[in-house]
Amino acid sequence: MRRFSTGLVVGKFAPLHLGHERVIQTALDHCDHVVLLSYSRPEFPGCEPRRRTAWLAARFPQTIRIVLDSATEALPANDESDDTHRAFCASILQRYVNRPIDAIFTSEGYGPGFAADLARRQGAPVAHVPVDPPRDEYPVSGTQLRANLHEMRHFLAPEVYGTFVERIALLGGESTGKSTLAAALADELGTTYVAEYGRERWLEKNGELAFEDLLAIAEEQIRREEAALLDRATDRFLVCDTTPLTTLFYSHEWFGRADDRLIDLARRHYHHIFLCADDVPFFQDGTRADSAFRMKGQEWYRNQLEIGSYRDVSGGLEIRVAQVLAAIEARRIHPR
Repeated sequence: MRRFSTGLVVGKFAPLHLGHERVIQTALDHCDHVVLLSYSRPEFPGCEPRRRTAWLAARFPQTIRIVLDSATEALPANDESDDTHRAFCASILQRYVNRPIDAIFTSEGYGPGFAADLARRQGAPVAHVPVDPPRDEYPVSGTQLRANLHEMRHFLAPEVYGTFVERIALLGGESTGKSTLAAALADELGTTYVAEYGRERWLEKNGELAFEDLLAIAEEQIRREEAALLDRATDRFLVCDTTPLTTLFYSHEWFGRADDRLIDLARRHYHHIFLCADDVPFFQDGTRADSAFRMKGQEWYRNQLEIGSYRDVSGGLEIRVAQVLAAIEARRIHPR
């Protein structure tokens, strides 16, 4: 195949799957520059422009990416005519790309007509490069994935699949059973969990944490969560033993203040938040204060969390696991 200056790949990328990636990679292999144009009307749940932008940036940072949002751009409906979409794409390319397109890469049948129409509009030849039209290498479509995303996750890059994983956050004062529950939940759900990094840092520094350590703890906790989302062992859910909100509590308690960046991190979104009750015996492991401090933490978390944004869990371990699973199932049937 000859070399091209600028190639184009157009797609909904809803979601971005390995079939799409095969087309994009072929364009990168044969072009000096590659333009990715993505739009959809209507949008598909879970595949909004913000997510598509993140997927394409993570997987193909070397490309020119144009992801359009129906909230700010008058997009043609997905079922409108080929002529309508061809005219729309040409107008977008004229607005956003300062160079002619030399080749269009597709795995679908619209490619030759699209290339011929764009060549006429820009007054320069445009080649069409078909990439595995039978889809033998990746026999999948966006429609199939949206219907069975977790079952078909092998067609998604980890950076894409990870954005569909729901994070389960466990909060609670000291010695409220968070770590035990995290491991049990991960086992029950067949997934992974992220342990509390703050305890590691405490032990590394022999219990002498500085103000700056609190921000570092929150940042590392999030880094480990993000790494776990890319782990193939993480399936559907990721259990998080504590969140940066916990670190914010200790920053206020120990230093009477908190770094602005830590305050921002403490607002991190979790799909499911559970507050573990202090109805288990207090266990002093050498890093904890006392039961009174545990109670103080409980009240602080309650005051920080919005009513309805979290669920209480209490009782023995099996009961707590059952409560979490029931709450997750209820959210699935009756999402807020």
